[in-house]
Amino acid sequence: MSTLEKIRCGVAGVGYLGQHHARIYDALPDCELAGIFETNDARAAEICEKHKCRRFNSLEELGNSCDAVSIVVPTDKHCQVALALLETQCHLLIEKPLCTSLAEAEAILAKARAKDRIVQVGHIEHYNPVMSYLETAVNNPRYLTADRLAPFNPRGTEVGVVLDLMIHDIGIILQLVKSPVAHIDALGVNVISPYEDIANARITFANGAVANLNTSRVSMKKVRELRVFQPGAYLSIDFMNQSGHLTRMQGDTIFDIKREEIPIEKDEPLTRELSSFVQCVRNHVNPKVGTELGKSALEVAIQITDIIRSNPPSR
Repeated sequence: MSTLEKIRCGVAGVGYLGQHHARIYDALPDCELAGIFETNDARAAEICEKHKCRRFNSLEELGNSCDAVSIVVPTDKHCQVALALLETQCHLLIEKPLCTSLAEAEAILAKARAKDRIVQVGHIEHYNPVMSYLETAVNNPRYLTADRLAPFNPRGTEVGVVLDLMIHDIGIILQLVKSPVAHIDALGVNVISPYEDIANARITFANGAVANLNTSRVSMKKVRELRVFQPGAYLSIDFMNQSGHLTRMQGDTIFDIKREEIPIEKDEPLTRELSSFVQCVRNHVNPKVGTELGKSALEVAIQITDIIRSNPPSR
């Protein structure tokens, strides 16, 4: 594809998150927002008026008019929409989680390979500026704790909190630890929705590292924090505020310890994610978060969910 030619992008589903995909595609200098597919008439009219783009009547029309499409529909529709769009030969960014089952994941991967199309999975925290720091600073994590709390929002409740929110931290931890999962313990409870709204998981890896994840979507406050302990250093990271500090030994004694703030240049993770996706499409290269990592995170999230549902809390 010519470096001067704009990438024609589209969005399937312009709800709370999809509207931001449309906004960013419209603003990126090397993109053209070709249009959207949206079943809600009022919402479609609003977004098309705001961005002066076209509303397509079908996924086939959208895909045939675009080089790349973001799929931002409810999770239980990801596979159906992805397979339809892959038939039109467009590249995809599928919001996390990739889908709801490993069978669906395999179907998407097989179709993408057959069509030679890029599929990026929207694990947005991998494009958070703090993740760039973690990927260079973390070299031997032994114990990790992740806390992700959010007020209740009906959006996302077609799945439990593990697939809705915890999967962010699962993907981050898999990327940092780089070791197979050896054992998982988990528990969770329903509070408002039909599925788990609060969950805790403890993951033990083959190399001995341990991660403890706490997630809630019925909290009074928002928290997105990660702590990493490794020989000689402790990192505390705030993904929401894009800040953190590093505590480490400076010399040979335990008394020679220094704490320093981490220099992080703040930026909008979604803009970085979509910009990276567009460049992957232009150059036909694998994305930072491709289907393999997306599938691995999904597999662990499904294991955690299965453990929770096989051991419901006693009444």
